[in-house]
Amino acid sequence: MRKLFIANRGEIAVRIIRAARELGIRTVQAVSAADREMLAARLADEVFEVGPAPAAKSYLDREALVRAAVASGADAVHPGYGFLAENATFAEAVERAGLVFVGPRPETIRLMGDKARAREFAAAAGVPIVPGGGGSLEINELLGCARAIGFPLMIKAAAGGGGRGIRIASNAEVLQRLIAEAQSEAKAAFGDGAIYLERFLPRARHIEVQVLGDGERAVHLFERECSLQRRRQKLWEEAPAAFLTSAQRDALCDSAVRLAAAMGYRGAGTLEYLLDEERGEYFFIEMNTRIQVEHPVTEMVTGLDLVREMLGVAAGRPLGLRQGEITLRGHAIECRINAEDPERGFLPAPGVVHAVIVPGGPGVRFDSMLYPGCAVPPFYDSLLGKLVVWDETRAQALARLRRALAELCIDGIRTTIPAHRILAAHPDVARQAVHTRWIETWLAGNPFANTGAEAEC
Repeated sequence: MRKLFIANRGEIAVRIIRAARELGIRTVQAVSAADREMLAARLADEVFEVGPAPAAKSYLDREALVRAAVASGADAVHPGYGFLAENATFAEAVERAGLVFVGPRPETIRLMGDKARAREFAAAAGVPIVPGGGGSLEINELLGCARAIGFPLMIKAAAGGGGRGIRIASNAEVLQRLIAEAQSEAKAAFGDGAIYLERFLPRARHIEVQVLGDGERAVHLFERECSLQRRRQKLWEEAPAAFLTSAQRDALCDSAVRLAAAMGYRGAGTLEYLLDEERGEYFFIEMNTRIQVEHPVTEMVTGLDLVREMLGVAAGRPLGLRQGEITLRGHAIECRINAEDPERGFLPAPGVVHAVIVPGGPGVRFDSMLYPGCAVPPFYDSLLGKLVVWDETRAQALARLRRALAELCIDGIRTTIPAHRILAAHPDVARQAVHTRWIETWLAGNPFANTGAEAEC
């Protein structure tokens, strides 16, 4: 691999450029008209404008991206996360153009992108799945499925989705109303209105397992916990999931490798599970066929570079890692720093960054797109960066996180730093008494009252 085209933006584009540069690979950064001065554009060897500011006309324009990649002379395309990272049609277009897609095969993306088919495949591989079904457009079929599953249940788009698209139905009457909403949204977003249903676990823990594969062999890099979520969007991630027993960890990770091996997985991927802590049961819910936002915590506890591993596999090299060689050391925590105002319901807060103070010291990492004077446009996801800390124990990592958050300052725009400072000091977080709906309860108590505005740097 000589030259890599990056079909993404923001902090993940910066992360990919850095990994590529260490491997001696030249980089071409795709940019919209709004992103010509972003940090990734400043760091890349070349910049190629692919369209105007709206994502639909730039970072989501498959044809424009492939044309740009070919014109730039790149021989590979890294999609990052979000945008077209899990779009099988885009991966096919990249390969038809004679380029390498840094990720799974298109057929793998398509299989795991269809939640109903992914569940069936996982069950066939012996991986426990949440009771559910559907993948249908027919209301009577969905209602019959709901009766078999029982209430409450979740409604999801079969062809894709994400946290914001999930709906909860407490009874059949609510379900009928929400099915129409979900089908309309799914049709508009994915061109497919089919939905599927799952049992809703109201106090579940969200656990995910990182896997790597070369198409022939797969390994796991242990698990992460992502239970601290707002509206099913992750705010905070940790590795490992400290409350798991060794037996639970082994079972989860073994099931993830089993599924990855069954599909001949290539590249980095993440299998997501819900764990009913009271019963000790875990269930596969979906697979993300891409690098995850929260991959740094796994890197911190394993000492491995996931992006470098992805690039090596994409270049045709067999996976150099053996399962017995991958060890788990210490504890890492990541806070997602978004351009949002937590005191105003997490409203997006674009603008110009006047100054940035980044914490340092042992075990502290800040992956970001920021520099003094950079503009945060209103057109894209609000993620600015990730503050990641590591230490030998979880308690020590929390202490280090509190110190790092006290130092971190982003002046000029509102961010989620104040929310993370409060969370890092919360006794429930310290004793791991959280679940996937804990944040909603916490926010209902108005935790930002009398906290004051963020200090200027």
